[in-house]
Amino acid sequence: MIKLIHPVAGALALLTIAIFWLSTALSELFASRATVVAVKTAIPWGFLLLIPALAAAGGTGLALAKGRRAGLIGAKLKRMPFVAANGLLILIPCALFLASKAGAGEFDASFYVVQALELVAGPVNITLLGLNMRDGLKLKGWLSHKRA
Repeated sequence: MIKLIHPVAGALALLTIAIFWLSTALSELFASRATVVAVKTAIPWGFLLLIPALAAAGGTGLALAKGRRAGLIGAKLKRMPFVAANGLLILIPCALFLASKAGAGEFDASFYVVQALELVAGPVNITLLGLNMRDGLKLKGWLSHKRA
């Protein structure tokens, strides 16, 4: 069961973050202010899905690693503190701040500075989680290992 939960939770977390980022970018670039408000106020509700998915992926990943720290497993484990720190220290506070500002209709300079930070920090987590997914697929034999 744990071998099923880990990839599903990881893929769900990656997909959720990507949806947050894409919906933000597209609404800011092409949609009305009302759509931006809807997107920014909906994202924190998505944490109810994202946070358990990340926790499940992390917990099951540690269990599957069985104490091993070398190779692809080690690379995946080394990325996770950066994913967690970026999420907890940057992305979640940004999302909550932006939801509050958007809900109040306050699209001022601080809103756009924090929005820019979020739009830069989001792809960092998408990239790191994508690399973890790639390495997980290699470990399962679904992608080939390229030796240098």
